[in-house]
Amino acid sequence: MATFILLWLGLLLLAIINGVIRDFIYLKKFGEHKAHQLSTIILLLLITTYSYFVFGYWKLHSENEAILVGILWLILTLAFEFLFGHFVAKHSWKKLLANYNVFAGNLWTLILIWTAIVPFVYYKFFQ
Repeated sequence: MATFILLWLGLLLLAIINGVIRDFIYLKKFGEHKAHQLSTIILLLLITTYSYFVFGYWKLHSENEAILVGILWLILTLAFEFLFGHFVAKHSWKKLLANYNVFAGNLWTLILIWTAIVPFVYYKFFQ
């Protein structure tokens, strides 16, 4: 499992780079809401591509392992989002939770769902 914790750091790096590009390019062109939607879709594609290479090299050995990796990645993502987002980036809890409002067109929840299930999807369809 330690390997998959380290591999999650690659996801984190992709998300940070994607966020920087969003803030410096998309935000000016599309406004905050559309920029977040666009960067969410791009991050979904990045996670998919990254996972393809990761699980092609570091094989998952069972459905249970795939599920555990997905849960681990989800927990790490949520922990980073809320702990870093609140205590380092100084975002309010209200702002952080607003990302989960799908009725307002926020797509962040898709990232969490995909992060949680992508190991299982790759195990079932590519191994």
